[in-house]
Amino acid sequence: MSGTTLAEWLRAQDDSALVALLRARPDLATPPPADTTVLATRIGSRASVARACEDLDTLTLTVLEALLVLDADLTPVGRSAVQELFGPTDISAPLDALRARALLWGGDHALSTPPATRDAVNPFPCGLGRSVPRLATADLTALDPDEHRVLQTLAAGPPVGQTKDAAQVVSLANARTPIQKLLARGLLVRRDAQTVELPREIGLKVRGDRPLGAIQTTEPPLTTFRRDPSDVDHTGGGEALELCRHVETLLKSWSEDPPAVLRSGGVGVRELRKLAKDLDVDERRAALLVELVVNAGLVADTEGVEPEWVPTTQTDAWLVAAPEHRWATLAQAWLDLPRLPGLIGRRDDRDRLLNPLAPELNRPGAPRDRKRILEALAALEPGTAVIEPDELAAVLAWRAPRRGGRLRDELVRWTVDEGTQVGVLAHNAVTAQGRTLLSEGPGAAAKRLGDALPAPVDHVLVQADLTVVAPGRLDPELADEIALVADVESAGSATVYRVREGSVRRAFDAGRSAADLHELFKTRSRTPVPQSLTYLIDDAARKHGRLRGGAAGSFLRCDDPVLITEVMSHAEAERLALRKIAPTVLVSPLPLAEVLDGLRGAGFAPAAEGPDGHVLDLRAGGRRIAGKGRRRPVQPGAPSDEQLDELVRLVRAGDRAATTTGGARVSVPGHLGAGPSATLALLQRAAREGRSVLVDFVDSHGTAARRVITPQVVGGGVLEGVDVSYGEVRRFPLHRITSAALVEGDGA
Repeated sequence: MSGTTLAEWLRAQDDSALVALLRARPDLATPPPADTTVLATRIGSRASVARACEDLDTLTLTVLEALLVLDADLTPVGRSAVQELFGPTDISAPLDALRARALLWGGDHALSTPPATRDAVNPFPCGLGRSVPRLATADLTALDPDEHRVLQTLAAGPPVGQTKDAAQVVSLANARTPIQKLLARGLLVRRDAQTVELPREIGLKVRGDRPLGAIQTTEPPLTTFRRDPSDVDHTGGGEALELCRHVETLLKSWSEDPPAVLRSGGVGVRELRKLAKDLDVDERRAALLVELVVNAGLVADTEGVEPEWVPTTQTDAWLVAAPEHRWATLAQAWLDLPRLPGLIGRRDDRDRLLNPLAPELNRPGAPRDRKRILEALAALEPGTAVIEPDELAAVLAWRAPRRGGRLRDELVRWTVDEGTQVGVLAHNAVTAQGRTLLSEGPGAAAKRLGDALPAPVDHVLVQADLTVVAPGRLDPELADEIALVADVESAGSATVYRVREGSVRRAFDAGRSAADLHELFKTRSRTPVPQSLTYLIDDAARKHGRLRGGAAGSFLRCDDPVLITEVMSHAEAERLALRKIAPTVLVSPLPLAEVLDGLRGAGFAPAAEGPDGHVLDLRAGGRRIAGKGRRRPVQPGAPSDEQLDELVRLVRAGDRAATTTGGARVSVPGHLGAGPSATLALLQRAAREGRSVLVDFVDSHGTAARRVITPQVVGGGVLEGVDVSYGEVRRFPLHRITSAALVEGDGA
């Protein structure tokens, strides 16, 4: 059976079909194909076919494999033969999907697939072995039950098996095992000393009326239940606020005591456990928070000799932002996270523990897979939740069985768990802010969350047991004051704080007085202030500040009080802000080197000393530069419809140019401009005859490009003509033109 070639079939398609093809398979457009022949070659490459199959559902992929069973990659086959394998199942939609991706072409009487499809999809399509045509008429009635069981096992797939009997070549009379008997009968094929294969013809006979085995024609059912959408959004909002609170605590903790960067990258087990204890969360949540703050740019490694994980300057802007904007930053960071936090705590192939921020967690495809899972949930009605994430995993596996790899099902469970912690999901349903994040981005999602959150409250409830209950989200000013004087004991829709002597002392250290704290609780508490709290504040105030300390940049000491007095009486002492704290000791807020230089300029001869009393050398060291932050890779966006339309026009122009006499391009000689050339003559001829020319050139940035031009003026080192795609007059330096060819059907 003969059929059209892929290139011929592509040329017969309209422009909209080619644009749809390039959008479905964007790898075909880079770099732009010169003509349809180049496009067809690229379509049939093994790597491109494998990528195109990633978006096929199970039924469509089975239809493609059925075509391979019929050897459509070698010879065109009729649709009726394919339909016969599927019985009553309608395969119209799968065939259309394959044609739209150019994985199938030709009319119903002659369907073909690219030759590379078998290697890219499955060397044993539908679990069937390679063909041995002579076995099409084989008789299986004389086989014993053991031989039948072997054939049924291999027919169920895969069709190959490992056995030591494959190494022994025996006759049927001497055969002892079922494998030996089947090899002797020729019903199994020996591939090597340890491998046998069941031929396709025998597999089809064993399967009988189910030649392709069990076919999943529809996706598995997904059990769901309805919840009040407002309940989902309220729960998700609470998780969003909890996420922001934990991240704020992490940033403050690492600002004071940043953890070291492991030699292999990441955060160590000890530091992770300490963080989990500080946040009062489990280690898996702590690990997720670490991944989020780094991907959000709030924390980075110092990249020094002894690097540490330290908050960045973006932290200050994040801390003063509204809660909804804080959340949107973190949620988008999670959505774009090119890593798999779910792997943390596992061991790699060399039995090494995978830590947070470890390089082994990198997965460039993680954002795409994560968004695909969330979009499947977002396609359900608001408030619709899935009962079991494993059912969702089964549905997604049917929709795209070649996506996700060996972690495909675990990715679904991890995404549901992480999405719940981030506030994108709640009760296994997508929140309103989560839907907005997926469809409109973080800005709109922040506004949606802000509208959904209850208005901040301006009061608290002080209890007799020294607990302070916040009946909702506190306004920022009150929240800061309460967090200063009390510690969080439990968080949620109503946060419970506890006032302790240490927390009161913390408020005093920040500059608050006992009168300030009494006024705070008196004016902001809706319940009477208990006497025990008043006593606690007053007792802490009596003890606070009796022993005082201060900061000094440097000190001067001398055994001779007279010399100390002389230094203090000098005019330089005021400029250096020297202050006497003892008869033989002076202090200054300025650095020691500046103090010593000033005293030397005033005629004194001081020396620098270290903590051990030995003289220090304060000469300046080598030049220092600021550390460079890590740059995030920029993902290229999908081409626009206009760009794809332009690309299709260029492909069509390339086809027309290829039909010119000889079908050859005219290349520019190296001495263009020094005398006549074939290219210059071709351009001048096109200008005289009003014909279009396909021009390859290099622009001012060194980028190769192609345009269809109708020349108007050729001379003076310049080609000036109308760009057919845009209808604009453009100028091209002749020395940048690398080749040119007349476009057939444009004037002559």
